[in-house]
Parts: sequence; C-alpha cells; structure tokens
Amino acid sequence: MTKPADPAPPPHSSLGWSDFFADQLAVEDQGLVPMRIATVHRSRLTAESGLGPVRIELPINAKTTDFAVGDWALVRPDTHLLVRRLDRRALLQRRTEGGYTAQLIAANVDTLFIVTSCNDDFNPARLERYLALANDSGTTPVIVLTKVDQTSDATAYAQQAAELQRGLAVVMVNAKGTEAAQCLAPWCGPGQTVALVGSSGVGKSTLLNALSEKTAETAQPTGSIRENDAKGRHTTTSRSLHAMPGGGWVIDTPGMRSLDVSDVSFGLEVVFAEIAELAPSCRFNDCTHSHEPGCAVQTAVAAGQIDPARLDRWRKLTEENLSNTPVETGPRGNKKVKPRGKRH
Repeated sequence: MTKPADPAPPPHSSLGWSDFFADQLAVEDQGLVPMRIATVHRSRLTAESGLGPVRIELPINAKTTDFAVGDWALVRPDTHLLVRRLDRRALLQRRTEGGYTAQLIAANVDTLFIVTSCNDDFNPARLERYLALANDSGTTPVIVLTKVDQTSDATAYAQQAAELQRGLAVVMVNAKGTEAAQCLAPWCGPGQTVALVGSSGVGKSTLLNALSEKTAETAQPTGSIRENDAKGRHTTTSRSLHAMPGGGWVIDTPGMRSLDVSDVSFGLEVVFAEIAELAPSCRFNDCTHSHEPGCAVQTAVAAGQIDPARLDRWRKLTEENLSNTPVETGPRGNKKVKPRGKRH
C-alpha cells in the first residue's frame, strides 16, 4: 500500500511564517489569510500572499505608519481588508531627532546586514549605532563590507569591524561579483528574512539585485558616489520586501545619513560588553567612567585593556540614549510622554 504524500505546506510558510505567528491565531480568525507586508507607502500597503502581491485595504482609523515591511497581518481573502496585525517577533525602529514617534524600519527580521564600504564611509561610531539597534530588536547583526575590490587593505577594515562587538560576523564581498550571494547564503536560507541598512552609496541596491537575482528589467536602480567624500545619492526611496532564490526574503531600506539611538540600553551593553562587565566593580553604582575614583573601567583603560576612543564613544551613545528615550510622567490615567533629559 502506497503511503499518501504529505500535504503541501500553505503558501505563507515560504514567507517566513513560523509557530510564533501560528500560536497567535484564534478561532475567530478562521477564514482570514495571513499575508506579509511587502511595501509601505504614504497612502497604501501591499502584501505578499504566497500567490503574488496584493494591495491591502486598511480599516477606518488605521494608518500606514502603523505597519512595517515584514509585518504579518490577517486579511479577508475576498475584500483584502486588513483585520489585524500579528505581534512582531522582532522590530527595527528608530526615532528621528526631536520626535517622540518611532519610525518603523522593518519587522520580523532574522539577520540585519549592516552594509558599509571600504572607503571613507567606514565609520566605527556609526556601525556601533546600527549594532545597538540590531541587538536591542532581537535581530542578529552581520557587517557586510563592500567595494573590497577598490582597496588594497580590505582585511584591515574587516579587523576593525570585528572588534566592534564580540562574536560579530564580518563578511567581505564584491557586490557586483557573482560570489556576493554565495558569501551571504548562510543567512539567506528558506524562510529566513534579512534586511539591508547603511548609508547611500555603499552598494545596498547592488547587493539586493545580487541576492534576489533581479533581471535587468526588475533590478533596483543603482547610483554612483561622490569622489570627494565617498557619499552616495539615494536610489532607494522606500522599504520593500523581495524574494531570494534560496527561499529567503530580503528587505531593502533607504540610505540613512544619521541614526539617533533611543531606548537601546540592552543593545549598547552587548556592543560594549567589555565596559558593561567591568561597571559593577566600580566604587559608585552610577559611575560615568570619566572622573570618579575607584573606576574599574578607567583602570582598564590605563592598563591598555580598553581603547579610550571606544570608551568615549560608549559615553556619547549612553548619554544620547538616556536623553532620547522617552518616559511616562504625570498622574495615573493622564500620563504624558516626554524626554528623560541628560544626566549630570
């Protein structure tokens, strides 16, 4: 007797669906279809259903800014009306300078490819900001060094990047070469979601085209960089979800000139683990590691165990995070959100 074949998996299983999302389904959700948000525009959303892209209708009072590319939502199959968004497993977000509302970058991302090039764009201080963001969101960071074919010292860049965080994976690629997708394949398997972040001009669009094997007709446009400062021009203007041949998905994002840190205390502890581990040994619990007596971190700096430039960057990011992270204040039932303010 021939054993019947296993039923084919539902279409959404190839989009990154997992038990985390399945466990959120309730009896009243029967008849609704899980779809994954693929693009977020000012006035509309599109989603991937596993059978092709779908334009989503939003309920009254819902805003497109409430959704991130990579979100999972339950949708009515006949009207494409979005009924509810499922809880996120991971969320990358940032606050713009002076703003209280977070800007959503991408949701449910397994790996964040932090893309930087082997030229003047390489900036350890900025990379530490991206690392803190990834760590705090529950996303695994990977530094991707591009334009390695344009420098004779790519290994030195890779060594600097690897020293920014313990256990950090650093990959050197020529985004225009055929081997780029192979180098990043370990993070791009079936059901996996990666996102690309970095400055304009570092090769994100070129890397996206390589990972998703875009044709000449469907490829993301790429731009050149200015010779005087190695800065690029924006060629990606919105976030979008793209399929990869290996069964994974990649989220492209516009280039970011700056990245303010906010509410990433855990993420900073992971980036600066050597400082976080010594802090409990300081004489004072609120030690700023700058001038206090009995500071274990300053002792390590004097002994050559911690780079003083790295300590300066930790101090700057810690103060910025403290200042930018909003807190609730006021009586119960009438709380307001305001900046915490700097520590003195």
